[in-house]
Amino acid sequence: MTEIGVCRWRIVSVMVVNCVLLASVCVSAENVTAVATGYYGGDDEAKTTAYYVKLVKSLFQTDGSGYQHVWPEMEFGWKIILGSFIGFCGAAFGSVGGVGGGGIFVPMLTLIIGFDAKSATAMSKCMIMGAAASTVYYNLKLRHPTLDMPIIDYDLALLIQPMLMLGISLGVAFNVIFADWMVTVLLIILFIGTSSKAFFRGVETWKKETIMKKEAAKRMESNDGAEVEYKVLPGGPSNGSTTKPERILKEEVSILENVCWKELGLLVFVWIAFLGLQIAKNYTSTCSTLYWVLNLSQIPISLGVSGYEAVCLYKGTRSISSMGDSASNLTIGQLVLYCSCGVLAGLVGGLLGLGGGFIMGPLFLELGVPPQVSSATATFAMTFSSSMSVVEYYLLKRFPVPYAVYFLIVATIAAFIGQHVVRKLIMILGRASLIIFILAFTIFVSAISLGGVGISDMIGKFERHEYMGFEDLCKYEV
Repeated sequence: MTEIGVCRWRIVSVMVVNCVLLASVCVSAENVTAVATGYYGGDDEAKTTAYYVKLVKSLFQTDGSGYQHVWPEMEFGWKIILGSFIGFCGAAFGSVGGVGGGGIFVPMLTLIIGFDAKSATAMSKCMIMGAAASTVYYNLKLRHPTLDMPIIDYDLALLIQPMLMLGISLGVAFNVIFADWMVTVLLIILFIGTSSKAFFRGVETWKKETIMKKEAAKRMESNDGAEVEYKVLPGGPSNGSTTKPERILKEEVSILENVCWKELGLLVFVWIAFLGLQIAKNYTSTCSTLYWVLNLSQIPISLGVSGYEAVCLYKGTRSISSMGDSASNLTIGQLVLYCSCGVLAGLVGGLLGLGGGFIMGPLFLELGVPPQVSSATATFAMTFSSSMSVVEYYLLKRFPVPYAVYFLIVATIAAFIGQHVVRKLIMILGRASLIIFILAFTIFVSAISLGGVGISDMIGKFERHEYMGFEDLCKYEV
């Protein structure tokens, strides 16, 4: 990633944090204005002091609760049919873009099926897990479009996935603590920003593909009509990678030959370690000393594995091959930023019930990773993170199992079909930028649907004067 790209991601992160804090103050101020005015008389200074005291108490109040889960009965009817259709489309588009489709699943589960927002978040993780697992199985045999390597970049996944898992654990806890309006504000800001970046990246890639297609047509004319092979663009502008056109690259190989087993073993180790900690945590009292020890134990595991990969990348003993020439000069600041984005992706994924690909997808494209590799690698990382979220939500009893199994099957089938169809389209049209536009479209639709639902719920709670503060994790009961 260029220095400009790094600065953009830092600016976006700071804006997200500032806007959430500002929104928190605004909503809490609205909730306590009447109380502060009615209970405190005297001069203006006393009223102002009382106002801010009530503001802080309202924002961090933990003895109230605005959450009660709503699980509709599973009955065959128009809701199941329509929900299945929307879920099918969301899984197909989401798996192709490498974003999971949670931004489409959550509104569907809330508005059509009838789940409450937080149960829908947990259910969407089940669907994301099914779609991701199906996509990974489809991609395990595929090779990089222009380089002699798997389409899944295992070194990039090893750098991001442990931090993604750490972020997921934080996000699941925040899903219990945060009020719905806070989630809505974060979602709208983040999704509009990432969808815009992905769209402009797609436009740039489309233009470069057009130039390459014209050059291929000119070479065909100069060769007296002889057919000239056109290769799909390896990545976005500034990729800088070069290929050897004289070498014929295989499109598919056996799974045993295509998997990097050492990297996969480290990723599975992180997953098993996190799973063991989550199961052990389920048998402790919430907020007890052992509970926090188990939670904090996730930090050295994530930092250890991602730190090992980052040190190897910095020293040059390993490289993110799919980035091309730019992979050889990664700085400490860039590596720290990428790991931070992994935590942020997991945090947002656990909090909103999304796959984390909404951040990883645009981030990988900014790194110069080809669209096919970006989608495959993001989905590969999401398989671990989404399955961990499902385990955590199951232990918290946040979703009904029959519904979860049904929609998981729907998403699994849809993702496999979506991958097959889009791959054929890319081969026919010669435009890998289709994946980027699908990514941007899915994120934008998710922003509109989730944002609209959130704003509508927020207005309803205002009108009904319902509790809109933080929940208490230590007092949470399913």
